[in-house]
Amino acid sequence: MTSTKTIGTFSVRPMDPSPGRAGRRSDAELVHEWVTHPRSAFWMMGDARLEDVEREYMAIAAHPHHDAFIGLHDERPAFLMERYDPTEVELKGLYEAEPGDIGMHFLVAPPETPVHGFTRAVITTVMEELFADPQVRRVVVEPDVTNSAVHALNKAVGFEVIREITKPEKQALLSACTREQFEAATTGADR
Repeated sequence: MTSTKTIGTFSVRPMDPSPGRAGRRSDAELVHEWVTHPRSAFWMMGDARLEDVEREYMAIAAHPHHDAFIGLHDERPAFLMERYDPTEVELKGLYEAEPGDIGMHFLVAPPETPVHGFTRAVITTVMEELFADPQVRRVVVEPDVTNSAVHALNKAVGFEVIREITKPEKQALLSACTREQFEAATTGADR
């Protein structure tokens, strides 16, 4: 799916976690650069080696309930998106699932030059991509309780906090956004 925003065109494609070929940088190399950047501390892979990223995303590619995508801005890699079944991955047994739930993570690449509204355009693109599947009724997320920037972004696109939950790696703020909440929050928004 491609959506045009006032700051450019955004789309997503499946991530290819395999090692790079001669003359071409691999998706894993891109993602490694992104997840180890200091701005990506909440991704919890700051000390990861390239091999760790390759292994992690090969496992995601092989998983029947988890997918990873590279997000493009004007056809250049700019963000990472993960989609998962929260009854099988990340939130299994930690919340009251509803039919049509899908889980999501996203990470914006560290910008060379910051663009006002860019991250909001990214999360909007991610949500549009998820809701393009008619089976999806609600998106659930579990960001770190201290990640106030993501909480503000989530609220801006319609997420409502359900409650705090304890995960093995963090205290998380379980939040959800229905299709209707997303549409109400973004209708007429400058995206």
